[in-house]
Amino acid sequence: QVLLLGGADAADNLLSTVQLINMATGVCTLQPHLLNTSRVYAAAARLPDGRVVCAGGIGEASAEVLGPPKRGRSDLAWAWTKLPAMSIERMNCRGCVMSDGRFAILGGETPTSNAPTSSCEALTLGDGARWQPLPPMHEGRQRFACAAVAGCIIVAGGLNCHSAEVFDEVLGRWLRLPNDLPHASRGGVGGVLL
Repeated sequence: QVLLLGGADAADNLLSTVQLINMATGVCTLQPHLLNTSRVYAAAARLPDGRVVCAGGIGEASAEVLGPPKRGRSDLAWAWTKLPAMSIERMNCRGCVMSDGRFAILGGETPTSNAPTSSCEALTLGDGARWQPLPPMHEGRQRFACAAVAGCIIVAGGLNCHSAEVFDEVLGRWLRLPNDLPHASRGGVGGVLL
């Protein structure tokens, strides 16, 4: 199944719609709308417990999580719950789930500078949900590829960026990969672990 979050329509109207696509049947069902209507160029990920977190977007520092009803009733629909705001507004950022279950949000573009940022932070959920800073990447990145595996976060490319680096969760630091990507600009690049 694939969950589609927000975006914009053909007339550039911002959307708060959420749609669940069943890949086996092709059926698309409407889900509870996002709390925030500006979820364009945001980051999202599925947490280990099945909830979905979504953060950032055009002019947004806000975050929210889609989860089951707090009372644990299975007959009620899942709903979005507001989370604490990130330290800065970000769009074109990337997010992933770290090995300890925290949601990391990386880089992006800040509306005040219109330039890529290297800042990163991680969201701890539960009682007293909070964002904590992570070490910054070596380079500011937006529209880049990101993946988490084996206690590491890998980032590569980005708009006008041709480097790659790895965040080692145990060391708590970013390490540059020795070789750059073969092309000078990899804006909007995607990636998948094989």
